[in-house]
Amino acid sequence: MILSVNVDHVATLRQARLGSDPDPAAAAILAILGGADGITIHLREDRRHINDRDLDLMRRLLTVPLNLEMAATDEMIEKAVSTRPEMVTLVPEKRQELTTEGGLDVMANGQRLKDAVTQLHKAGIEVSLFVNPSPEDIEISNIIGADRVEIHTGTYANASTALMARQELENITTAVQKAVELGLTINAGHGLHYHNVKAIAGIRSISGLYIGHGIMSRAVLVGMEQAVRQMKNLIFEARQT
Repeated sequence: MILSVNVDHVATLRQARLGSDPDPAAAAILAILGGADGITIHLREDRRHINDRDLDLMRRLLTVPLNLEMAATDEMIEKAVSTRPEMVTLVPEKRQELTTEGGLDVMANGQRLKDAVTQLHKAGIEVSLFVNPSPEDIEISNIIGADRVEIHTGTYANASTALMARQELENITTAVQKAVELGLTINAGHGLHYHNVKAIAGIRSISGLYIGHGIMSRAVLVGMEQAVRQMKNLIFEARQT
């Protein structure tokens, strides 16, 4: 199982003072030294944290695959085609949200997403859709032409009771099974941290975890390399049981 580390929150800290430090590209390099198998950044339309320079710089510097999260807009598709990250993850985006609040509405936006996937494929870019843990959404993602799905784990991560967490874990497992049946590669992410990651990492058919805030929060205290290394160790332990 791979771990792709999202460094958006390093850019958030930089933007608090509108300066140049800390540099998310430098954080990405440290994450790789700590064992990250990939780096994820979300280039939002309002550029609230990651900006175009960050994307261009990481595209040149990184020695691991870059996953670009973005909305399926003309501007973002043009940016992805020009920079050619190894993978694009299409995500919903609302300007007023603090963070991504759920998966794509693939039913309502199917044609738009399909057009975006087609354009990105023409540029040789692999495409993942960020979806809720719903078999129906998985089926539609397959019809749209996605190579992968990233299953939204935020509801599981934010569950207020153990029962709710177990129920959501069952939903995730059911969605994973549907994706396996359809031959989609499966990723998962959102809200995962050091106390809840093992249950998700233990689902064998999930090939990658995409984690940002949890690792960044730990990195403030122990450093980026150590924070990533600790998460990698937890994932490894989960896969051994």
